[in-house]
Amino acid sequence: MSAPADTRRRINANPGLADRLFLIGARGSGALVLAVMLAVGGFLAFKGLTALKVGGLPFFTTADWQPDGRRGHFGIAAVLIGTVLVGLVAVSFALPMALGMALYISEYAPQRIKQTLISLVDLMAAVPSVIYGLWGFFFLEQYMTGLARWLSTYFGWIPLFTVTGVDPHDPLAPVATYTSSTFIAGTVVAFMITPIMCSVMREVFGQAPPGEREGSYALGSTRWGMIRTVVLPYGRGGIIGGTMLGLGRALGETITVYMIISMVFQVQPHILQSGASTVSALIALHYGDSSDFGISALMAAGLALFLMTLAVNFAASAVVARSRSGAST
Repeated sequence: MSAPADTRRRINANPGLADRLFLIGARGSGALVLAVMLAVGGFLAFKGLTALKVGGLPFFTTADWQPDGRRGHFGIAAVLIGTVLVGLVAVSFALPMALGMALYISEYAPQRIKQTLISLVDLMAAVPSVIYGLWGFFFLEQYMTGLARWLSTYFGWIPLFTVTGVDPHDPLAPVATYTSSTFIAGTVVAFMITPIMCSVMREVFGQAPPGEREGSYALGSTRWGMIRTVVLPYGRGGIIGGTMLGLGRALGETITVYMIISMVFQVQPHILQSGASTVSALIALHYGDSSDFGISALMAAGLALFLMTLAVNFAASAVVARSRSGAST
């Protein structure tokens, strides 16, 4: 009599009630986030449809903003460029600060003060935007104008640092030329997004494989050599993800930018010169005194900002997923 053929035994996992409830809660939370995001986008598209029909394609190429004056003569070209410039200035300042703080906390800080430093950095993220705006307007701006004048004097040959209508070598040149600029607004926003970027980077750096750290030391590497060959390559996804998260926050910052900049409705590529514009500041400035058609135009501008931040975040997610730390999570 032949022996029965081997058959694979089916394993039936029977999760408990707690596991099933957690799975339902996790799926529900994810679905709720997507639903809220779609609802926000749909609301902005519905409210801005009237202005988009009137403005058409020139809505994205016109710099002037007169939706309640000359009907149809309005657009977001200037505010979109200003938004991107403020975000790039903020990230340029915040990235080295966040990266340095994250590396010091995760790799160099003594254990007895590490938790204190983490708490202080996290508390910086809890400071209201209006506080940063007041600090930037009444304190930081008077010190940043000197730096702006110096940059304009020695690097004015770069179009980004050019200041029109004033001779930077003239000691009697008005200081007001360098106030309320993209440069100052971006600097203040940089202090706001640094804690968020630092937290993301610090968590990823802390997950670098201990075996690879020890192997680097065993091969005679110094601490910086270990960081350069193990921690930074492993944490590339966290660096990119934290930077993009900070950029998304900078693009949508409203109160701080609104308190510092002097709104101009023209393309202003000179970051050191007084006058700037962003989508969020535009909405804050005109929402209270706009007609129904003006509100629709503001909603259309908000929709453009919403789509831009989504594109930034999706691009960051794609890059992070290809990195080592992102793939492991």
